[in-house]
Amino acid sequence: MKQSPRPAGESSERGKPESVKTAARTLSLFETFAEDQAPLSLTDLARRIDAPISSCHALIKTLQALGYVYVLEQKKRVYPTKRLLQVAQAIATHDPLLESVTPILLELRDDLGETVILGKRQASGIVYLEVIEGTHTVRYAARPGDAKPLHSSAIGKAMLGQESPKRLQALLEKLPLTAATNRTLTDRAQLLDDIEEGRHHGYFITCGENVDDVMAIAIARTVYGEMLGLAIAGPMERMARNQERYRETLLHYGDRLLAL
Repeated sequence: MKQSPRPAGESSERGKPESVKTAARTLSLFETFAEDQAPLSLTDLARRIDAPISSCHALIKTLQALGYVYVLEQKKRVYPTKRLLQVAQAIATHDPLLESVTPILLELRDDLGETVILGKRQASGIVYLEVIEGTHTVRYAARPGDAKPLHSSAIGKAMLGQESPKRLQALLEKLPLTAATNRTLTDRAQLLDDIEEGRHHGYFITCGENVDDVMAIAIARTVYGEMLGLAIAGPMERMARNQERYRETLLHYGDRLLAL
């Protein structure tokens, strides 16, 4: 039986557009370099980004021609140039939200010594826009761009707490309550009660629900017309011991965000 010709630009693998697959591989390539922090061979790169050697070779050739990677001819290893760094710095420097918000986040971190996170809801999850690591030796670590679930992260709960009761109920019915740890709230009624309690108090808490032994306190504030979540996170014992002071300080800085 003769098959219909495949639309232009579409790959044979599960019908995904080739351009989407190439974009994902390009990002994976740079993340691989960030993890290894060393030049890598074409074979290693192909394996790490789960791509055929021929596709990886074509990707490297394209990036090399655009000035984003260079090849060490003697050992046939590949490494990024500083061009990506310059592009990223230019983008980050002029982020419309972070330009004015980051100084406040830094002050909050310096006041408490705990990791400070700014996040925003994206579809059915949370993306971290900024992470400023704490000054304690033992601290919570995360990266901008990390994605977290709505139901098990403090910022996610803060976002859910902004929904009307009717919309919240409907959302929780559809939301997959996957367990990130053995303390994740996977019972919808229990999660709803937890969010309602947070809404009553004006702040939201997770205790080991997203990462074992990590506690976070979060609030939601509208900044330049965008609903954002602001959280502090750290080891559960220290966070619990200082919860009252941390909560009051977080609310104070939340008021400063509102004044922007």
